[in-house]
Amino acid sequence: MTYQSTIDFLYSQLPQYQKIGGKAYKASLANIEALCKVLENPERKIKTIHIAGTNGKGSTSSLLASVLTESGYKVGLFTSPHLIDFRERIAVNGQMIAKQFVVDFVAEYKELVKEIQPSFFEWTMALAFYYFEHEKVDVAIIETGLGGRLDSSNVVEPLVSAITTIAIEHTQYLGNTLKEIAFEKGGIIKTKTPVVIGYGIEGEALLELKRLAKLNESKFVVAQKLERDYKSGLLGGIQQYNIATVLAVLNEVKVVFENVNKITIESGLKNVTRNTLLRGRWEMLETAPKIVADIAHNVQAVEIIVKQLAKENFRNLAIVWGMVEDKDIEKVVDLLPNNTTYYLCEPKINRAMPLEKLANFFKRKNIVLCNSCKDAYEKGKKELKENDFLLVSGSNFVVSEVLEG
Repeated sequence: MTYQSTIDFLYSQLPQYQKIGGKAYKASLANIEALCKVLENPERKIKTIHIAGTNGKGSTSSLLASVLTESGYKVGLFTSPHLIDFRERIAVNGQMIAKQFVVDFVAEYKELVKEIQPSFFEWTMALAFYYFEHEKVDVAIIETGLGGRLDSSNVVEPLVSAITTIAIEHTQYLGNTLKEIAFEKGGIIKTKTPVVIGYGIEGEALLELKRLAKLNESKFVVAQKLERDYKSGLLGGIQQYNIATVLAVLNEVKVVFENVNKITIESGLKNVTRNTLLRGRWEMLETAPKIVADIAHNVQAVEIIVKQLAKENFRNLAIVWGMVEDKDIEKVVDLLPNNTTYYLCEPKINRAMPLEKLANFFKRKNIVLCNSCKDAYEKGKKELKENDFLLVSGSNFVVSEVLEG
């Protein structure tokens, strides 16, 4: 098998939530457990830190990985989805898994796991465990995909778990209330294992997580508001919330990772983009005029970017925007600013919201319909003048297509 044929196999023959949505969701850990057993349970042979949450889990995972890297440890990082290259999902100290390793893994186990019929995400998760064990990492930071309780990553026995945020999303799988969603996200809480709750989680979600921690006899730690702002390679005020979670997690594992100190924490936060592959989090693409890409794709995330926009200085604002079907588009559009030109686009995936349907939600705003995400970006960029601001957002897939160019 070539690398391309291997990737084609993973994408086209196996269910993948990133492309087809709910058809890929499996409400059971049976497949991943069976798959890991075939691999001789590599997930049990490595130290892990498990991160869940509605928003912020990718940033938190990457910030944490960067600090541990700066502290001299060999750190595996599993995140999803990827933006450009599949291998972004699986990296060690900022280096993507080798193409040949992916090819060899799939070729070796393709026939052995036929009866299991693993999904795309189960294949990828098993590959990550196998690779991290092969690389003898000191620790692997594992970000959940969808939810937590039934997520394929939830076969690990971590040193500590963390839940970054709780908000309404994926209601068809996770529930219609914050309490129900907290129950699913809180499914990563393990018996007598510390759990860190992100700063800002409150109300019924916090109470449900607290109940689950008590049920599991787990130490319950709520990240506290920072006494000062930390400098970070990730821009945007929301990162201070994520950093609060990171610091609380590090405090819980300080006995294991003794090399972590004030200096490595500050350098890790600062060098996060160098030490990891994270992109698309208030990422500055150009500075004059300013162009920013952010993967905000749900109500909570859009509330955050709107607050961030309010802190920016610009003459005119333009936004490149596209979404997928399973989002609360009406609430999202209500949050978005009015005195703005929207360059609407349809990402090239099955789950994309059709352009005409998307336009109906924006009928009270100034819109330009575009042939593609790249076309939207080029049109928006062409109209920019000095001191203007262009935001690329609405979906991972919109940002991905713009970054690919």
